[in-house]
Amino acid sequence: MNKEDELFKKRLQDLSNVSYRRDSIVFTDFMNLNELNIFYSTKKEFAFIKWELFGGYEHAERQMAVFLPEAFYHTWSYPIACIKIAPGNIKFAGTLTHRDYLGAILNLGIERSKIGDIIIQEKQAFVFCHESLCDFIVLELTKIKHTTVKCNRIVAEFLDVQPNLKAIQGTIASIRLDTVMAMVLNGSRSSLVGLIEGGKVFVNGKLITSNGYNLSAEDIVSVRGQGRFKYKGILKETKKNKFLISVEQYI
Repeated sequence: MNKEDELFKKRLQDLSNVSYRRDSIVFTDFMNLNELNIFYSTKKEFAFIKWELFGGYEHAERQMAVFLPEAFYHTWSYPIACIKIAPGNIKFAGTLTHRDYLGAILNLGIERSKIGDIIIQEKQAFVFCHESLCDFIVLELTKIKHTTVKCNRIVAEFLDVQPNLKAIQGTIASIRLDTVMAMVLNGSRSSLVGLIEGGKVFVNGKLITSNGYNLSAEDIVSVRGQGRFKYKGILKETKKNKFLISVEQYI
């Protein structure tokens, strides 16, 4: 664990202790995959207090943690807001990527840790952010690249956030992590070993460094810089003892 990771671990310990000593609810910022892995590996050290994770919708990749004293188990909510970003005129709207949306928001002077997932659906996007920054983003974000946009806060509880998924099927020799990754990412198993051993692959938010790790149905695999996919499971076993599997890739 490097110095930056050690500092983050200490930050988690400090926040949990503050919550316990002051008998108050304490939230982290949105955590990335590496920070979530540190959280999971550190959780035994704050077992004295209840905690939960959430990112604004089910299966969010970036999530906040909350430390909860017993008295507040039923009287709190996450400081997470959801903003819908849509083109001012769909006729003149350009094609915007995740990087375009995120870059425009960060250019407003906002820290990455205050922004959660960005879900793109056709010509619009839904951005999860810290409650305190919602009004500022709605007011100030008016253009992304050459596209004029309008922002509105929406109630996330009533939003059916369904990321775009691409269904993939393929036949592989085993359900090892490197084998499934090779099929989904169109790379060789050997080329992916460096990603796994280099600490860039997470399964359900937990760091996996063994290329021989066996996946289970509904596992979500995130590869930093490469995207993520959900392993749906085995459809059937072939006569040559191989497996026809189904995967959903986030696009």
